[in-house]
Amino acid sequence: MKSSILAIVGLLSPFLLTQEVQAANPDHIEQLLSTRECQGCDLSGADLTAAHLIGVDLRDANLEGAILVEANLEGADLTGANLEGANLTASMLTNASLNDSILDNVNLTKAMVYDVDVAGASMIALTIDEAQIFHTGISVGGASPK
Repeated sequence: MKSSILAIVGLLSPFLLTQEVQAANPDHIEQLLSTRECQGCDLSGADLTAAHLIGVDLRDANLEGAILVEANLEGADLTGANLEGANLTASMLTNASLNDSILDNVNLTKAMVYDVDVAGASMIALTIDEAQIFHTGISVGGASPK
C-alpha cells in the first residue's frame, strides 16, 4: 500500500510543483549589455543587480519582476516599459523617461529618483521607503486639494 501511494505521489509531483516562472530571454540580456539598446526586449525576471545601464534604450521592454537592485539607470529611456513588480531598491534613476510605463508594485526603497518623467505611468502600490524623490511626479498621496 505504501509503495502504491509513493508511486502515485512520485508520478504527480511534477504537476503539483509546477509553477509559472518568468524568465528573461538570455539573448536579450546579452543584447542590452553589449549594445545598450533593447527596445521591446523580454527581460522579465532578469537579474540586473548593480548593472550600469546609463542611457540605455528599453522602450516597450518587459522588465516585469526584474531585479535592478543598485542599478544605475541614469538617462535611461523606459518609455512604455512594463516594470510591474520590479525591484529597484537603492537604484539610481536620474533624467530618465518612464512615460506611459507600468510601475505597479515596484520597489523603490532607498532609490534616488531625480528628474524622472513619469507622465502617463501607472503607479499602483509603489514602495518608496527612504527613497529620495526630487522633480518627479511621485509623492505620498491622498486626494488632491480642491
